[in-house]
Amino acid sequence: MHHYPFWKPVTLVIVTLLGALYALPNLYGEDLAVQISTSSGDPLPADFGDTVAKSLDAGQLTAIGSRLEGTQWVARFDSPETQLKAVDALKRDLDGKGYVAALNLASKTPKWLSALGGKPMALGLDLRGGVHFLLQVAVEDVKKAAVKRLINDVPKLLRDKDIRYTGRREAGESIVIEFADAERLEKGRAAIATENPDLTLATPPDATGPALLVTLSEVAAKRLIDDAVDKNLITLRNRVNQFGVAEPIVQRQGADRIVVQLPGVQDPTRVKELLGATATLEYRAVDENADAAGAAASGIIPAGDELYYERGTRRPFLLKREAIASGAELTSAQPTVDQESGTPAVSVTLDANGAKRMLDFTSKNVGKLMAVVYRETEIKTTYNARGDAIRERRDVQEVISAATIRGVFGSRFQTTGLESREARDLADLLKAGALVAPIEIIEERTIGPSLGADNIRRGMSAALLGLGLVMVFMVVYYRVFGLFAIAALTVNLLLLTAVLSLFQATLTMPGIAGIVLHMGIAVDANVLIYERIREELRAGLKPHQAIDAGYDRAFLTIADANVTVLIGTLILFFLGAGALKGFAITLAIGIVTSQFTAIVGSRTLAHWVFGKRQNLKDLPIW
Repeated sequence: MHHYPFWKPVTLVIVTLLGALYALPNLYGEDLAVQISTSSGDPLPADFGDTVAKSLDAGQLTAIGSRLEGTQWVARFDSPETQLKAVDALKRDLDGKGYVAALNLASKTPKWLSALGGKPMALGLDLRGGVHFLLQVAVEDVKKAAVKRLINDVPKLLRDKDIRYTGRREAGESIVIEFADAERLEKGRAAIATENPDLTLATPPDATGPALLVTLSEVAAKRLIDDAVDKNLITLRNRVNQFGVAEPIVQRQGADRIVVQLPGVQDPTRVKELLGATATLEYRAVDENADAAGAAASGIIPAGDELYYERGTRRPFLLKREAIASGAELTSAQPTVDQESGTPAVSVTLDANGAKRMLDFTSKNVGKLMAVVYRETEIKTTYNARGDAIRERRDVQEVISAATIRGVFGSRFQTTGLESREARDLADLLKAGALVAPIEIIEERTIGPSLGADNIRRGMSAALLGLGLVMVFMVVYYRVFGLFAIAALTVNLLLLTAVLSLFQATLTMPGIAGIVLHMGIAVDANVLIYERIREELRAGLKPHQAIDAGYDRAFLTIADANVTVLIGTLILFFLGAGALKGFAITLAIGIVTSQFTAIVGSRTLAHWVFGKRQNLKDLPIW
């Protein structure tokens, strides 16, 4: 009787059963659903189901299921038409109440299987449908903001060091500081170089006297841009979370671009409004000692002031350049109604630094004016007759309210002067955080669920066709051992599906291509083994010895081949983006599972069939 370690078949059976268990959720499919969550991330009220039921009943809509799933309420429907009508009805009834209703697909996996961690594979945008945006970060705005900070920070540094200068001005992406003599210039150069090594100091080419050209170094400028893009990335993720979409993708692409993909979302209008908006607030002191009307007429602005106009009335205001607090320092924002005027408002909460400055300012300026400045930047792209892209930029900077400070306050207060929709949108933006630099949507795609389903059908057809052709070849060429290879390949696909499902790796069309390619690579291991068995039989070994020698001696060759392919897939994963990553993930997982099924799986089957046959004369492998 041929000896074979007992642990190998036991391991194969356990792994196969676990693979079948965690691949099972993919057979149940998904329901069309509307997913509802709170925009603040707080738990839903206990009676929220009654609110959903009333909204659906009013629209004469019937849900095939409606219940709380995790932290979200999920209502399921049997047709796309009913789903679209339901999300419209729910958005209308929940408008302004702090809820987010979004289209989605909800898994039909049974509760007992979900409790064990079973989930269907996460499908990418091309298989599930949804919206895709490619965003461009306006890095020029980051550089301009850096120059403005230099104009304030460098002179302040010189004043603190008691080094006098005679003038300052912008010069492109640099600033020029002028001095009365060379001695003060050298003192200024030494102070700036010591306090801020990120600045490059030079002599202005157009200088007529002692002067310094102060510029951010290339390393510092690159770091500043990287930081701005990363902060925008975090802000966009916070905004995307407000849609309650499952498996959103928000990732950086290149130096200054960000990709946003929202599977299951079919209406991009609201998404575009929230992603691209740069609205924020600033709280500034009003210069009541200066003539704002005269400054507006003459264009001469007092030092330390900036000219703004009030929304609607166009009344001019001179505001102090430095803000008391800004949207970046807000930790909470909620749309509300002002109790005195009955108008829409935003209730805000400042962080510790902003609250301290606000408290200090209001305690010293009771009875004086403080203005709330609304700031927004829009970048739109239009195309001329030749198809050239023309970017149009619109900067909105206006005073929405200028009220007398009635008392001392710090971290919590209200901002009025907004319209109802504007107050709600602004509260959402402030909660998610302000964008460090404006962004422009340079590419937009919407993929319908029917197209995604069609892609799945085509991908499955390609996979099944590839599997069928491989099966025919293996059975014709290797006979019974070909059946062993087919069984091992089937278990391999089962394990691949289970791993993708368990770890929620996103499956895309390139991922399906990786699976089809993997089937050829996986069966290639069995080809190497079977050819080695043939060689051993030709060399005169007995059948049992030939089987052992074929598997043992082919192992290192198979391992070397798989390692080289795995290295290539890892390079694709780390250096590639988008579709290449999906292809690399499925191929890499398949290589690992195929190593197990080709060596252990098919060998176990060969042992079960031929291991107990002591008088075996030949093998059906010719």
